[in-house]
Amino acid sequence: MCNTGIKKATKADYNTLLAIWESAVLATHDFLSEEDFLYYKSRLPIYFDHVKLFIYTETDNTIKGFLGVSEDKIEMLFIDNQYRGSGIGKALLGFAIDNLQIKKVDVNEQNKQALAFYKNSGFSEIDRSQYDSEGKHYPILYMKL
Repeated sequence: MCNTGIKKATKADYNTLLAIWESAVLATHDFLSEEDFLYYKSRLPIYFDHVKLFIYTETDNTIKGFLGVSEDKIEMLFIDNQYRGSGIGKALLGFAIDNLQIKKVDVNEQNKQALAFYKNSGFSEIDRSQYDSEGKHYPILYMKL
């Protein structure tokens, strides 16, 4: 996959990004309570406004995944569940590292798939928090290239 399908997201993309987030989280975050899932979902538009968002599309212009970054850190990277495992995450991560000088990512410790993805991509754990950024009891691993 090449980077030609990666471009900046706009507010018009937010509903699609929300649907992608929901698809991905339902498939990978079985540790989230329903209450917390709904809480994070309601906060996503606010989170979107605080990061630089990039979308991955192919020739049909369907958004299949997205990336949110702040400074040198990935804040979010989600792939529509039906496209997981097809190289889109690698393409977005490669774009972030090569073009945005990304060096850091925080990962839910319970999200074993994401943890393996980042470790296989060269990231290593540098610290751990018992709580996520919202103060909820979802341990976070801080990782760096």
